[in-house]
Amino acid sequence: MPAFATRYRAEIIDGHEVFYRVAGDPTNPVLVLLHGFPASSFMFRELITELSDEFYLVAPDHIGFGQSATPPVDRFDYTFDSLTQWTGGLLDRLGLEHFALYVQDYGAPIGFRLASQQPARVTALITQNGNAYVDGFTPFWVPLFAYAEDGVTNADAVRASLQPAGQRWVYSHGVPAEHRDRLSPDTWTLDQAGLDRPGNKDIQLALFRDYRFNIEQYPRFQEYFRTHQPRTLVVWGEHDEIFGPAGAHAFGRDLPDAEIHLLDAGHFALETNGAQIATLTRTFLRRAR
Repeated sequence: MPAFATRYRAEIIDGHEVFYRVAGDPTNPVLVLLHGFPASSFMFRELITELSDEFYLVAPDHIGFGQSATPPVDRFDYTFDSLTQWTGGLLDRLGLEHFALYVQDYGAPIGFRLASQQPARVTALITQNGNAYVDGFTPFWVPLFAYAEDGVTNADAVRASLQPAGQRWVYSHGVPAEHRDRLSPDTWTLDQAGLDRPGNKDIQLALFRDYRFNIEQYPRFQEYFRTHQPRTLVVWGEHDEIFGPAGAHAFGRDLPDAEIHLLDAGHFALETNGAQIATLTRTFLRRAR
């Protein structure tokens, strides 16, 4: 096996198995990769390969996603506070004292919780279509937030979004026509297989209902940015109809030295602009050492 090949491992954290991918030399600077919905650490497969010669990369699957445990909703508190707790438990178990964070979508409220709770451990932030400001919310969220209020309004439409057409849309919307042949159908097919496991749609609906409470954390995240001024790279698919480009620009209010790059891409910019993001990430992390 090549020296920097990806390894696939798992740890039992507080009774639940947390799966993660790891690659690179553990003596190198650490980059923790936190995925979004409806994905898993699989979304980072190419970025891990690109960067493992120079960095030590750790990419967990959140509880309820990928290869990690998926306890039913009556046996696990599916909130972003809980997902943060289990992610932090894994990083502690692995003995990662200092690390940079790469966050996307759901990974953002998890990663920003970790960073604001333990700022001394975080060497740098990279956010790729991961919000910390209300500026980035688009009309996409209106029916979801209405559903979150009572668990009834728009329930049929929200459940329908967990079907195959919904996952394909998440990956393909906002992608320029000339780049659509870069999209691998393996991505949404794998994600749908995860959603179709018994009980998993109930897990995702619980997290949909909890997502609105992340907004209450935004002032704390922003205070962390202002106080600690973490080195920050923003790489954002500017055609994203879930988190719009205003969410990228907003980081500049509290982080005037942040590097902000809008890419000709959609929500899952890594799928179409992976080489560009890898170059930006490598250059940024070299400067952030």
